[in-house]
Amino acid sequence: MTVLPMFPLGGVLLPGERLPLHVFEPRFQALVRDCLAAPDGPRFGTVLIARGHEVGGGDVRHDVGTLARIVSHVGIGDGRYALDCVGEDRIRVVRWLGDDPYPRAEIEPWPVPTEAQVDMARLTELMDQLADLYAALSRIRSTETPPPAPPRMADLLGHDGDHLFRLASWVPMGAADRLAILASNTVDDRHRVLADAIENAREIAEFRLSGHQ
Repeated sequence: MTVLPMFPLGGVLLPGERLPLHVFEPRFQALVRDCLAAPDGPRFGTVLIARGHEVGGGDVRHDVGTLARIVSHVGIGDGRYALDCVGEDRIRVVRWLGDDPYPRAEIEPWPVPTEAQVDMARLTELMDQLADLYAALSRIRSTETPPPAPPRMADLLGHDGDHLFRLASWVPMGAADRLAILASNTVDDRHRVLADAIENAREIAEFRLSGHQ
């Protein structure tokens, strides 16, 4: 069984997604130092905090997460680090170990089957939904901040990992929806959760546009 240092978060990291971290708490400074010295590479596990906060400990954690790799790091004084990380594979926590000084857990890999890619028709349908959402967001933000550029199919197909995880990273949704997508066992489940999340976000945007802000 693999033992990993764990970094519980207030959000969900999806495979293939970038994660910037500012590490200031002493126990997680120790985690970073140990990861950087690890012979098999600077990796740690991430999970969503179910109850509690990132700082201080005493949190309750979910057991489905993502393996993260440190791509680059910069020391910024007083033992703090600025990290650039990327999500790799899904993991499941088998057993939490003691926080000594940072959280650790026995984990098992939970890879997405290579044949579990969604077909082109479904991808096109989701991209059309996403375009409608971004159009609504653009109308909201046109008087506030520059509107976001809608993702392109080429951006999606040029991604080596799971296309639904990549697409999900472009959708403004809550941690519960992101966790549901990460934890989905089948491509059908991921497609359904993602389609619902996009539609919910579009409805919220349209509600704001109607004047109910």
